Amino acid sequence: MATAGPLRAERDGELLRVTLARPDRRNALDAALIAALTETFADVGDVRAVVLAGEGDSFCAGADVEWMRAAAELSYEENVADSTRLRRMYEAIDHCPAPVVAPVQRYVLGGGVGLVCCCDAVIAADDAVFAFSEVKLGIIPAVISPFALARIGAGPARRFFVSGERFDAETALRIGLVHEVVPAAELETAVGRVVSEILSAGPEATRHAKRLVLDAPLDGLETAERIAERRTSDEGQEGLRAFLEGRTPGRPGFASWCPDETK
Repeated sequence: MATAGPLRAERDGELLRVTLARPDRRNALDAALIAALTETFADVGDVRAVVLAGEGDSFCAGADVEWMRAAAELSYEENVADSTRLRRMYEAIDHCPAPVVAPVQRYVLGGGVGLVCCCDAVIAADDAVFAFSEVKLGIIPAVISPFALARIGAGPARRFFVSGERFDAETALRIGLVHEVVPAAELETAVGRVVSEILSAGPEATRHAKRLVLDAPLDGLETAERIAERRTSDEGQEGLRAFLEGRTPGRPGFASWCPDETK
């Protein structure tokens, strides 16, 4: 599929590439982009991975100025509705059944950090700059806070939420906001490596593994039932047998899970 306007969504085999396409606005979020992201992530079909990227020199510089200006004229009730739409966008990305990989570069501010917090694997260029910048505008990162707190915890949030200060990619790595930092010129290669790792795993297993993280079950019986379901599934049986027999696993409908080597 492919969409025009503020967002591009292009199927590339088992991969879906979703690109914020407002480079002239540093891919800032506005009502149209929020709606397009929500719709796209609501149903990604049977893809095995999604790459969420930003076109141009920045990933996402937060909220669009014109959108914020319009929000300033809204009533309390209208603001609640507006913020609810924003929350639904983040939830759609966070709950996307397929793993979401995000390469991020240069400006990653405000709502852009919220996008990062909803992705499963985030690789930052070494020139990336981050900030929970809302307090600089007299507001707070309320909508993104559940996702940010789940990602970095209360300790870092207590500093960066209240200061709104900018921090570099190495700091983002240290607090757990991103998973890897690479030179900007190597960002595409690094993303390709992570996507290849995802595609080398069991297609159903990756989705179940993501669901496991989101659900965070604590009940012993539930965790036992989940692994039992996987072990007795067709995919689990094939994966385990292939490992024991030293061969590449296959799956009905797919030539193989692991095109290069047995994992």
